[in-house]
Amino acid sequence: MNYRNLTNTEIDQLKHQMCSSEKWEKVLVSNNFNPENIVNTHFAGEVKIGEQNEKVKLYGGIKRHSGIYNSTLHNCTIGNNCYINYIKNYISNYNIDDNVIINNVQLIANEGKNTFGNAEKIAVLDESGGREIMMYDNLSAQMAYIITLYRYRPILINKLESLISQYAQTKKSERGYIGKKCRIINTGEIKNAHIGDHVIIEGSRLIENGSIISNVHAPVKIGNDVIMKKFIIQSGSSVNEGVIIDKCYVGQGCELGKNYSAENSVFFSNCQGFHGEACSIFAGPYTVTHHKSTLLIAGMFSFLNAGSGSNQSNHMYKLGPIHQGIVERGSKTTSDSYLLWPAKIGPFTLIMGRHYKNSDTSDMPFSYLIENKDKSWLAPGVNLKSVGTIRDAMKWPKRDKRKDPNLIDNINYNLLSPFTIQKMLNAVDILENLRKVSGESSNEYVYNNTSISSSALKKGIDLYNIGIDKFLGNSVITRLNGYELNSPEDLVNALKTDCENGKGTWVDIAGLICPKSELDKILDEVEDGRINDLQTIENRFKQLHASYYDIEWCWSAQLLEKRLNKAIDDITPEDIIELVKRWKESVVGLDNMLYNDAKKEFRLSAMTGFGADGDDQTRQEDFEMVRGSFETNSFVQEIKSHIERKSNLGDRVIKQVEKCITTDR
Repeated sequence: MNYRNLTNTEIDQLKHQMCSSEKWEKVLVSNNFNPENIVNTHFAGEVKIGEQNEKVKLYGGIKRHSGIYNSTLHNCTIGNNCYINYIKNYISNYNIDDNVIINNVQLIANEGKNTFGNAEKIAVLDESGGREIMMYDNLSAQMAYIITLYRYRPILINKLESLISQYAQTKKSERGYIGKKCRIINTGEIKNAHIGDHVIIEGSRLIENGSIISNVHAPVKIGNDVIMKKFIIQSGSSVNEGVIIDKCYVGQGCELGKNYSAENSVFFSNCQGFHGEACSIFAGPYTVTHHKSTLLIAGMFSFLNAGSGSNQSNHMYKLGPIHQGIVERGSKTTSDSYLLWPAKIGPFTLIMGRHYKNSDTSDMPFSYLIENKDKSWLAPGVNLKSVGTIRDAMKWPKRDKRKDPNLIDNINYNLLSPFTIQKMLNAVDILENLRKVSGESSNEYVYNNTSISSSALKKGIDLYNIGIDKFLGNSVITRLNGYELNSPEDLVNALKTDCENGKGTWVDIAGLICPKSELDKILDEVEDGRINDLQTIENRFKQLHASYYDIEWCWSAQLLEKRLNKAIDDITPEDIIELVKRWKESVVGLDNMLYNDAKKEFRLSAMTGFGADGDDQTRQEDFEMVRGSFETNSFVQEIKSHIERKSNLGDRVIKQVEKCITTDR
């Protein structure tokens, strides 16, 4: 914008409108400047003002003419058609973009050169330090995971922190910033903050030393009585209702509210925090805590649902809070659950009760971890047949609140993947070995400070094998889809893979499921300097995420050979037909288990509290009016439909493979 000095006539009019300036020659205005809309304002330092020729609309339909009223401005640039009114102290060292509304605010100021939260360190997992994440305004869950847990690669960590420090220098400025079409109303102090476009701040108490990354696609809302210090808030998130955060990173699509408090913690995509407290946690995507008296501390979580009163302990009383814990993806804690750190809980585990021993159930996914008389009992695999587990897996993609075209975190929603299946394979070996060592007649087996009953052990082996068959069948059927199969050679060619990059151990990097070997390739390139900027690393994570299904088949093909005890070249159509039949049995079998599990919620005993003042018939009628009937329940209908679809798919694939059987074999 081209600016000019004020004319003497304009200065006289401004003085008449109770305006003042230390040096009028330092007040610069646009060519279309109209002094009528600047009233009772004091100018200090260099101030630039755009044209103020339009009306703005306030809450409730009230309209006011853009301009500057009842304010003090020091070293500021004001964009076009802004409405600034009732600044009790002053606005200092700020660039304010076009169409911004600032009304009834205590103070907006920047002091010195600031990076606005970039390169600020967050002490996750270990409150006393050692795993600090140096945050920046494009930090992904994957990058944060590496910085947190890969401390055994000091060269890598030093390189990453150096890159983040360099990036932070590009954000350093002596001026704070308020982006286009922001609305800041009835707010206390804003200090050393970079506020992106379309942010709404209403009634907040203190915003200090941080960045709010927002845009027209995914605005950020900061609400009443919020206090935020040393922070970065990503697009599409909201922080409301008395939240207090200090040294925190809040990712895309998150919600913090209802007096939640957090310090030294990171929250990635679609996390929700209400009522409770977080201290030094790594909250991966979809970490949810809704209840008062729920404390998450010194832990790493993702896809977590924390029950009321959930708690963990990280204190070693002689040396301080040095312990940490990991609860892998998809787990739930029931009311008043407790875990003693250090501990590691396997994926999709239901945690019930209070556990006073340091457990490692990471190779036992889809389990129940239940306390009974101060003992931790493990029921391996039973969560595979839980209707709640499947419902969660279905709801997560539907509850993705990210609207920003630039999705920062890479999130894989698959319930069954090489990551969980490799754990099931390990679990079967472990359980079989426990039975072999302790004997078939044993009533109790001990595993990593947990107890497993004889019946739970046998059931776990069966359930894990069903899960493995289901995954492998899914992979084979998906692989064969689209291939023309007319001979055994066609079948073998369809199953072959020429890639090696899916083999070996798979890991869950805070939502990104990938082979560890492929992740290590990226990290090796960072260490040796072949990758030397943050965005390239993030792009490589995205490429790895996008290639999941291609790489998954490399791993599945290896599993297929192991399960059939044959090389791909030796696999026959009959082998695949038998595998698809087992897949069909596993899918239908699990769906029937889910069907029966769902049916429990429609028993008469579940209707207690319904049908006030009536008999059993009244209870049932009232229940159905509120909850619906079992057969009409949408999830139950989906199970029945799924059984039919998968049965038909299995039959179709079998017919397709049967064409490959030759009579001369």
